[in-house]
Amino acid sequence: MKTLSPFSRIFLLVGLLLQVVTFLLMPDNAWSLVSGMLGVCSVLLGAQGNILTFVFGFAQVITYTYLCCIEHFYAEIAINIYYFITMIYGVYCWRNRLFKNSMQVQTRRLSRNIFPILGVAIVLLSVLTGWLLQRYTDDPQPYLDAFTTVPAIAAQILMVMAYREQWYLWLMVDVLALVMWLRAENYCMVAQYAFWCANCVYGYVQWTKSMK
Repeated sequence: MKTLSPFSRIFLLVGLLLQVVTFLLMPDNAWSLVSGMLGVCSVLLGAQGNILTFVFGFAQVITYTYLCCIEHFYAEIAINIYYFITMIYGVYCWRNRLFKNSMQVQTRRLSRNIFPILGVAIVLLSVLTGWLLQRYTDDPQPYLDAFTTVPAIAAQILMVMAYREQWYLWLMVDVLALVMWLRAENYCMVAQYAFWCANCVYGYVQWTKSMK
């Protein structure tokens, strides 16, 4: 098993402390703290390409879905059910791509011709989803909810298939989700997504190194 580098350990500690301090200063549902800390561990291990990311990922998805139910973020609820299902398949895919005698996945690069087409499709589907949520549900932030959901569907597929370009989409999703939870005044989730944004940059660098 590949151990965390000194920088990764410090980065993890900062993320966990950020969750605890935020919760102490602005208390919320205790599950926000639990979900946030699980999320910090999961995404950092994902940035390392470590298959143990799925262990924390399953727990984080369950707790986060509960929080979304409280806030009536219906698209977020749906995407987390999708996460849970695809992560089961993701464990199988990553196990077949691990370096020999290692917990680290072999990463790869997506074709440059595919990504622009994927981007246009994501924007169009996000607009349509936002319109449907606005028209047929009581979602308080329909378009923001949609634009954190549709790109995440594509990002999750790229993650499961071990493509580096997932990190572009995750950064977009995390920035918008940060705004969404800020408006909902759940600051533990804001802290989690702030850390996740930084982790997207870290993950991109690490996955690029892994390809080399």
